[in-house]
Amino acid sequence: MSDWPAAREAKFRQAAFVYLHVAILYEATAFAMLRAGLLPSRLGAPWIWLVAGAAVAALIFVGLYRWRNVWFARIIWGVHGLRLPTLIGGAFFPAQDVITPPAFYITAMVVVVINMWMLARAGWDL
Repeated sequence: MSDWPAAREAKFRQAAFVYLHVAILYEATAFAMLRAGLLPSRLGAPWIWLVAGAAVAALIFVGLYRWRNVWFARIIWGVHGLRLPTLIGGAFFPAQDVITPPAFYITAMVVVVINMWMLARAGWDL
């Protein structure tokens, strides 16, 4: 644990809980897609990826909540930023054969940007 002022610690807690909610949303979406038969199995059983995603999400939540390291928050912010090109492509430049509506990608884009905002507050604000 770091010895941050109370306001900075609050930003890390907020970032951790926003990240947790994003992770729950992603897991629920992946589960719904699994039930609809929309998840590919070329990289292994989808259930394994759901469990792995939940484990990674739990570790990141605990890391943000307990560790309160600015570089950890910044790295997670950067990884989330890597999601944006795919989301923008799906929202504004969908392929002809895609069945996922653009609203799906727009909603995910909004959620990711909100999460990035909270991570940036923890990682860069003083």
